[in-house]
Amino acid sequence: MNLAPPGADPLRSIFFVNFNQDGSSVAVGTVNGYKLYSLQNPDSLDLIYSYDGSDVLIVERLFNSSLVALVSVSCPRKLKVCHFKKGTEICNYSYPNIIVTVRMNRSRLVVILSESIYIHNITNMKVIHTIRDTPANETGACALSTLPEEGGNYLAYPGRENTGEVLLFDTVNLVAHMTILAHNSPLAAIAFSPDRPLLATASEKGTVIRVFDVRDGSRVMEFRRGIKRCVSIYSLAFSACGQYLCSTSNTETVHIFKLDQGNERSTGAAASATAATSAGDGARRGEKTEEKAEAQSWMGFLGSMVGPTVSLIPQQVADSYNQPRSFACAKLPVGGQRTMCTVTVGRDNAPPRVLIASGDGMLYVYTINPAEGGECARYHVHSLRDGLASEVEPSENVGVAAGGLAGISTGSGSSGDRSAVVTAGTAAASSLGDDDSPPSHFGGAGDDC
Repeated sequence: MNLAPPGADPLRSIFFVNFNQDGSSVAVGTVNGYKLYSLQNPDSLDLIYSYDGSDVLIVERLFNSSLVALVSVSCPRKLKVCHFKKGTEICNYSYPNIIVTVRMNRSRLVVILSESIYIHNITNMKVIHTIRDTPANETGACALSTLPEEGGNYLAYPGRENTGEVLLFDTVNLVAHMTILAHNSPLAAIAFSPDRPLLATASEKGTVIRVFDVRDGSRVMEFRRGIKRCVSIYSLAFSACGQYLCSTSNTETVHIFKLDQGNERSTGAAASATAATSAGDGARRGEKTEEKAEAQSWMGFLGSMVGPTVSLIPQQVADSYNQPRSFACAKLPVGGQRTMCTVTVGRDNAPPRVLIASGDGMLYVYTINPAEGGECARYHVHSLRDGLASEVEPSENVGVAAGGLAGISTGSGSSGDRSAVVTAGTAAASSLGDDDSPPSHFGGAGDDC
């Protein structure tokens, strides 16, 4: 995802922001290098590591380990894998086209180009599979599951340019798993749940967010983000506990959906509509719990207003009202900025919080009321430019890039689609856990950009 303003000069406005897989840290890349900050303490941004050097366009950190994958503007076809605490470069690879996105989990490193995908074994960094001739994916929309291998280690990416088709690829067995027709419009965002085999999708239309079971492709939840206008969805993110799903767009409103409640509310809404058409007794059953679920459902409200006439509404319209809306929302100071989000679950009974990195260069922290939902209270605002936590007014002149290229075209770097060029050694890169043990160093660095 690219949070820089469209058409921004990538050599002057790089401000890359990316959350790690569990939302415990954030990476910030600039024309002068990159920094890693811990998000364990919502009151401050604690510096983990700072590198002053060449421009950094993409930074992907593997959980809380010291392994990072880097791509620069000056060499956008080259991927460097480094151990930042040891200050060593493990390996580097050059690809035939510009790198759009990099994703990692504990067994795979995936490099997304505009029309091909390279899958590496993270233990030795060798390319183990290449998916060629993929639909054009200039934005790098994709997601890599972080579940254990037995839970389904899948890669999700767009299957078509003009529809919302999702392809699931098994990165362990290296075979296509299934195709899901998620939306009629092209995909805008994809995200895996960290604790369940679930995949969330949003289309370019941006009105509906759907959740699928990746084991059989069934749609298990559907949320209505809005109905009056279409928006550009920038990011989707599950909380580490898998209970919340957050979405950001080009509006000032960030929506937080509650998955368990989504199931209950979808079922309750359909039941309330049926009851309203027959005798209206459904509104009196279930006491406060069911009344609250019905009140939060558009269809429940509509049913209470028009009673038996609900059955006269076309099914497509009725379905749109049946879809539950967001459990909570956060209001940013201004809309129109590119944004990305993560949801963290606090320790010691601390409430969950949603963190939004914005194109104004700020990191907004909001507190979610886990019982009532509603509008989230703003907890803190951090400047990602200097790491200082303060309640400050956001700047209007800072471009932010996240997870992708800042205004660089993805033209071919060479004729044909060839395998990634390894310009380093082939020693094993082991010990990638959440500790300081460095992977074995790859010798020599190439200059192929």
